[in-house]
Amino acid sequence: MVQFRVDEQRCIQCGECVLDCPAGVIAMDDDCPQITNEAGCIQCQHCLAVCPEAAISILGKDPDASLPLTGNLPEPERLTTLIKGRRTVRRYQQRDMDPDRIDELLNIACHAPTGVNADAVLFTVIKQREVLHKLREQLIERLSKMHEEGRLPEGMVGNYMGLVVKAWQTREQDVLFRGAPHLLITSTPSDVPCPEQDPLIALTTFEFVAHAHGVGTVWDGIFMMALSVCPEVVPQLGIPADHTLGYAMAFGEPAVEYHRCVQRGPATMNVVKW
Repeated sequence: MVQFRVDEQRCIQCGECVLDCPAGVIAMDDDCPQITNEAGCIQCQHCLAVCPEAAISILGKDPDASLPLTGNLPEPERLTTLIKGRRTVRRYQQRDMDPDRIDELLNIACHAPTGVNADAVLFTVIKQREVLHKLREQLIERLSKMHEEGRLPEGMVGNYMGLVVKAWQTREQDVLFRGAPHLLITSTPSDVPCPEQDPLIALTTFEFVAHAHGVGTVWDGIFMMALSVCPEVVPQLGIPADHTLGYAMAFGEPAVEYHRCVQRGPATMNVVKW
C-alpha cells in the first residue's frame, strides 16, 4: 500500500503532482488527485515534494516534516568551493568518530538517486578502529602468505598487493586504509535496474556530504584490489552473496587541513554536432 492521501483543505487542484509523476499513475478525479495504479508507483515521493501546499502524503510521510527547499539551498559559489576544494585525505586522527555522526552522514547519503528509484543500496560500514585493524591484520596475513608462495596475480593488482605487504612489514605503513579509522562499502542487489551505478552514486554523495561536515575521505582502490585477490572476505563483512559491489571509501576526522582549491581544467569536452 502506498498510502496516498490528499488534504483537500490544502489542495488547490494545480495538477503539479499529476504532471510530475514519473510513473504516470496520478490523475485528477473530481478535481482531486488520485492514484490510479498503486502497483505502478515507484515510491519516489515526487508528488509529496512538488506539491506547493504540502497537501499530499504518501508512504505514511508527513509533508510538514520535510525540510523546505526555499532559503535552505547552498549558494552556487559555496557548492563550487566544496567541489573544487574536496581533497583525497590520507592523514587521519587516530580516534573513532561518534557513531551517531556516522549515522547522520549515511542517512543523508541514502537520498542519492538510484535507477527506477530502486532505493536498494546497502551501506556496509566499520564504525570502530579496532574492527578495521582486525580486517587489516587478516588481509595482510593472507596477502603475505600469497606473496611468499608466489600466488599473487601478475600485473598491476599483484604489484600493488606486494607493495601493501612490503610497506606494512618494513614500516608498518597502512597502505590498505591510509590510517583511516573507518570504512564504507556500498553494494546493491544484482537484480536492480542499475546495480553497478547505484552504489557508486551513493558513495559519491557520501563523499561530498562528509567533506561538507569536515570529515575526510579516500576512495579505497587498494582495498578493492585486495578483495579481488581475497574474495572470501566479502561474506565475512556481511555483504550478501547476491549483491554487486560498488566501491569502498575509508574515512575519518582528518589530521591535515587544506587552505585553497587546486587549479584544474578546462574540462575535456566532446561537443556533439548532429
